[in-house]
Amino acid sequence: MTTSIEGRIAEELGVRERQVKAAVELLDGGSTVPFIARYRKEATEMLDDAQLRTLEERLRYLRELEDRRKAVLDSVQEQGKLDAALEAQIRAADTKARLEDIYLPFKPKRRTKAQIAREAGLEPLASGLLDDPSRDPLIAAAAFVDADKGVADPAAALEGARSILTERFSEDADLTGELRERMWSRGRVVAKVRDGKEEAGAKFADYFDFAEPFTALPSHRVLAMLRGEKEDVLDLVLEPEEPDPGQPGPSAYENTIARRFGVADRGRPGDKWLADTVRWAWRTRILVHLGIDMRLRLRTAAEDEAVRVFASNLRDLLLAAPAGTRATLGLDPGFRTGVKVAVVDATGKVVATEVIHPHVPANKWDQSLATLERLAREHRVDLIAIGNGTASRETDKLAGELCDRHPELNLTKVMVSEAGASVYSASAFASQELPDMDVSLRGAVSIARRLQDPLAELVKIDPKSIGVGQYQHDLSEVKLSRSLDAVVEDCVNGVGVDVNTASARLLSRVSGIGTGLAENIVAHRDTNGPFRSRRALKDVARLGPKAYEQCAGFLRIRGGDDPLDASSVHPEAYPVVRTMVKRTGNDVASLVGNTDVLRSLRPDEFVDEKFGLPTVTDILKELEKPGRDPRPAFRTATFKEGVEKIGDLASGMVLEGVVTNVAAFGAFVDIGVHQDGLVHVSAMSRTFVKDPRDVVKPGDIVKVKVMDVDIPRKRISLTLRLDDEAAGAQGGGQSPRRERNGRGEGERPPRQRQGEQGPRQGQGGQGQRQNRSSERQGGGQGRSRDGGQGAAPRPAAAPANSAMADALRRAGVTGSDRGGRKR
Repeated sequence: MTTSIEGRIAEELGVRERQVKAAVELLDGGSTVPFIARYRKEATEMLDDAQLRTLEERLRYLRELEDRRKAVLDSVQEQGKLDAALEAQIRAADTKARLEDIYLPFKPKRRTKAQIAREAGLEPLASGLLDDPSRDPLIAAAAFVDADKGVADPAAALEGARSILTERFSEDADLTGELRERMWSRGRVVAKVRDGKEEAGAKFADYFDFAEPFTALPSHRVLAMLRGEKEDVLDLVLEPEEPDPGQPGPSAYENTIARRFGVADRGRPGDKWLADTVRWAWRTRILVHLGIDMRLRLRTAAEDEAVRVFASNLRDLLLAAPAGTRATLGLDPGFRTGVKVAVVDATGKVVATEVIHPHVPANKWDQSLATLERLAREHRVDLIAIGNGTASRETDKLAGELCDRHPELNLTKVMVSEAGASVYSASAFASQELPDMDVSLRGAVSIARRLQDPLAELVKIDPKSIGVGQYQHDLSEVKLSRSLDAVVEDCVNGVGVDVNTASARLLSRVSGIGTGLAENIVAHRDTNGPFRSRRALKDVARLGPKAYEQCAGFLRIRGGDDPLDASSVHPEAYPVVRTMVKRTGNDVASLVGNTDVLRSLRPDEFVDEKFGLPTVTDILKELEKPGRDPRPAFRTATFKEGVEKIGDLASGMVLEGVVTNVAAFGAFVDIGVHQDGLVHVSAMSRTFVKDPRDVVKPGDIVKVKVMDVDIPRKRISLTLRLDDEAAGAQGGGQSPRRERNGRGEGERPPRQRQGEQGPRQGQGGQGQRQNRSSERQGGGQGRSRDGGQGAAPRPAAAPANSAMADALRRAGVTGSDRGGRKR
């Protein structure tokens, strides 16, 4: 009996089929994953967002499979070749690959040599020789010579018969499936450098003479080799298995084909011709076909892993701790073009901009300090956000001197990631948001705002430009975008959005709201003033009942008419809260946040036919801490004074830094020298680490030891194991210890393009941060930390700053008070 799509997904997820059916019904009805996970727990019996995302992806795949299955059945039926056995095979195919294997013999194709041979009447010859090898091939072929049909002699007849058998062998679905799995489990990739490409392709040097089994290849190596091949540096060969010089003769693959069709060497006249036909079929058709399959499988697996890593890093970056609603001065550092300055108030509104030139060649240090002091005093600035690009440490010194000279201003300086800032500056959205502002100043605005609220600002930037992935420009655009959009959607809805301050871009990521509705909400807000209640959202043009149902619980209205509108309690559940209010004798305002009263209530007493125990329990938790921010408290690293460039590093130094990116082979750490160091996966723990994300995540503050520094190649090798013995001298370029398959796992990326990380093997640590090849001029050229123009960008970093804990205490920001209130 054929299992339904819902049944198959239920089996894969390890849940009940009715749960899957409920979720599918909701998804088909237009509900989003965040809405279902948060507000339809009774319907799905507590499926969480991760399960729902997997369910959604599998549902898409299996429906595509069913559509393809129907098309295949229709095609074979139209050819008059569909019998009961073939139909059963087609209906039993559980993957797209298996379905295509079955369909291959019936797939319309251009005239092949086999088809021409059949038209010449050679099918009986091919079948006769296969069925009865005792016949002499030349004698049997002589009877099929026909000049009118293009068969000039017995040799031509045998050639046509061989083409027919080759096609028959190669289109056997069961045989192809068996050989494919054997090749996947035993095959390997062999990479060689192309003649004369050694110097031009030096970044791929680790693959100049390289071989590794398919099943042992991590995603970053696969993508690195594929790029090397694309850039005409490497030649890749996919071998079915490692050659064994001690075993000449037919390969195991040829023997499998021979057994399948009863070909054996028993000394009969036709045995040698059939063996040669098997060998010909394997080498010219089947191996070529499987090589394409292996390449696709390797790429797909590598892409899936790279997308997973990218999505995980993006989630951590978006959910980084916000500094809070404080007036902030943003500094976008630069030398020749100056330091761009923007002041934003507590709501993120731009109130002032300037360009100062404290560094070479202008060297207007004191004048720049005076300008910053005036702006900070005039606009009551609390925080200084410094972009971590070119001239960032020099600009950090400038901000430090400002803080020291004017302690009465109570300023806090913070180094923040400027990844994607130039992409945002030149975007259509930035032009719409900041229409009268010079492009070069928009980056400073973005830097300031992302300190206040990373999530609200980073959603304005294409996730691929943020630079926390591996080889994102080599990945499937559809697959990557779909995954990253899901991450952004989950993060935005998990945190919630203040509908009266959010940008249209942020609102467009809320459940049930697209770009058009988001713009309508902003327009309504601009015309009629702030929303006073969630009910007022119904007055927005084109925001109908379904959209309201989906979005209302994720939108916050602070200081409005109803205290519940500032919480994540959905308006549909307000009657439950009213019942609680009636039961306790309080009003809504006094019940919200009243922990003692709320904990005295029994959730089961408020369960009814519409709202079950999970929803009531969620309501009580939310009422205790309404609108709570799930993001962590704001912390930053303390960079070591005097260590400002790679030349200041020495082996054995113990430094504090911020994890900026996590790849499959290790983690990159910002230690304040404009070049991220690499903690290889082998240097993360004394125990085996399968996934570096089990140890660290982007934004984590860690202590690391400098193991080795290679200044010419700008590579920094770090370790989290502080008792490790460092290399004795600078510039040695020592590799991490080699492990496992004899080649080691000392992965490090070669130089890359635009905002991505990609691996190389067997080298010391590498920081991928590179300074901008040229500073932005007008259109935002050359910012290395973006996916924009210029040199390879560094990964995005979480905020980092000297003596941050003390500074924040002086500024009145505490771990439980990220909204900017003072105690």
